[in-house]
Amino acid sequence: MRYVVIGGGVGCARFVKGLREHVRRTGQGDRIDVVVNTADDWWVSGLRIAPDHDSLLYALAGVNDTERGWGRADETERVAAELHMWGTAPDWFTLGDLDLGTHIARTSWLREGLTVSEVYRRLGARWPLDVTLHPATDAEIDTHVLLADRDPIHFQEWWVRHRAQLPATGFVQRDIDRATPSEGALDAITRADVILIAPSNPVVSVGPVLAVPGMREALRAAVAPIVGVSGIISGAVVRGMADACLAAIGVDTSAEAVARHYGARRGAGLLDGWLVDESDASALDPLQAAGITARAVPLWMRDADTSAQLASDAIALARSLG
Repeated sequence: MRYVVIGGGVGCARFVKGLREHVRRTGQGDRIDVVVNTADDWWVSGLRIAPDHDSLLYALAGVNDTERGWGRADETERVAAELHMWGTAPDWFTLGDLDLGTHIARTSWLREGLTVSEVYRRLGARWPLDVTLHPATDAEIDTHVLLADRDPIHFQEWWVRHRAQLPATGFVQRDIDRATPSEGALDAITRADVILIAPSNPVVSVGPVLAVPGMREALRAAVAPIVGVSGIISGAVVRGMADACLAAIGVDTSAEAVARHYGARRGAGLLDGWLVDESDASALDPLQAAGITARAVPLWMRDADTSAQLASDAIALARSLG
């Protein structure tokens, strides 16, 4: 079996780790590919930073900071302090010294002419991930936030510096009209047996992947069933500030509303199936009526066992859909 996951960031990393644990326990040698959001990437101090990719890379490698939820474990920040003193990096965006090693390597390879896909392969080869990461696109499509009372700002400034508190009216990916899906992403989707939309931020982690020209069409044309996992439980986000992003595009913070936002594949959307938490079981009948087969299961990923069980539940729903 070949599983393909769409997403990025911490929620996606936890889900993919659970999927990998499920594959290891079943012992079937199944393949896992992840199509990773690249739209929250940006330039800092002349370095290309890729937060969603690196959250996945470090978590799968087992070197992530589990307390903070991002960056490397046992990190120091001496270089970041120097960059702040020199005025080449904002003081609200801190990069660890080990993390900077990744960014320096990435930027060096990009400047040599490697594609983002090739950089992903080089970074992923350092550790035995048992997962293949693909960028959604090799193009730069940084997300900018449209604000009600000022000029647009980069997503990272809105997210990290302002904690998503500035009233936003929308999100745009610069130059996305000239982007195309990466070859690895398209091949994985075409060959997939099951496609899973991770419990990532639906607006700024999954949304930009779907917005790459040709990506949505490739997913809708895929033979594999597409099952999504809600990142909303009992009307609240599991992590982060996805509620602020949803509000900006006029979507309620609920498992049902996010599923409707993705839409049913039998209509003009993407989903064949959708997992909600047991506390949101009231959404099952309305979603079924909307053309999305939904199941209520425990969604909290507290450890390896619960994460692997969630992945198993998602696969079971996909298989029931044929």
